[in-house]
Amino acid sequence: MNVEKSFAYPFEDKDWVRKLGLGALISMVPILNFAWSGYMVDILRNVMSSQPEPLPTWDDLGKKFNEGLILFGAGLIYAAPILIAVCLPLGITAFSGLFSGSSNVQDLNRAITEVGVVVFFGLLCVLLLYGLVLSILYPAILVLFSREGTFASCFKLRQAFDLIRKNAAPFFIAWALSIAAGLVVGLIVGFVNLVVSWIPCIGWIVGLVLGVASVIYSNVVYAHLFGQFGKTALEDRQLVPANS
Repeated sequence: MNVEKSFAYPFEDKDWVRKLGLGALISMVPILNFAWSGYMVDILRNVMSSQPEPLPTWDDLGKKFNEGLILFGAGLIYAAPILIAVCLPLGITAFSGLFSGSSNVQDLNRAITEVGVVVFFGLLCVLLLYGLVLSILYPAILVLFSREGTFASCFKLRQAFDLIRKNAAPFFIAWALSIAAGLVVGLIVGFVNLVVSWIPCIGWIVGLVLGVASVIYSNVVYAHLFGQFGKTALEDRQLVPANS
């Protein structure tokens, strides 16, 4: 795995300012920002097919938007257990509040509240584990989606686990580096923001620009790292781009 390439490749593209600048603008527009997810998928495809310049153009905005929308829909399904788990204890607490003014059911109210607290902390532990599993599984799902481009490919969990299991070394290198990159970039941007934040208006604008730029850069590094993983994992299989 070429780690240095993942961090340097955006700046090797002569049009990187235009491509990533437009991507930054699109990523800040509600709904339209689905296209940014599609852009990341195209980076994975380009890396897996050994394109010399992995940064895609924005000529096919509609296709990128559609693929980002598919990923968003799949993400909602994966997030459903989290939403249900959060709403359940809140619902229990709200239900107990209906009886707060009744002296005859204060004991029941207290018991329901205590159950809600226990359920909340129990579910919190489960959700943390579930979130960790998703953070590990998602890149493999993204690789499968970049190959097939279908909604169904987002739920091929067995194949995703097989990709990770059979290529554990490159996968966890990419996973760890993507987390480290996000942390380092975040710390650098945070420090710069701290320095310039005292400057009225200009400091705030600089902080906003750096914040968006850090997210964009971390995303393209993430996509390249897992594009390399996908190339390794699928090197013996035919890569079929979506809508081909």
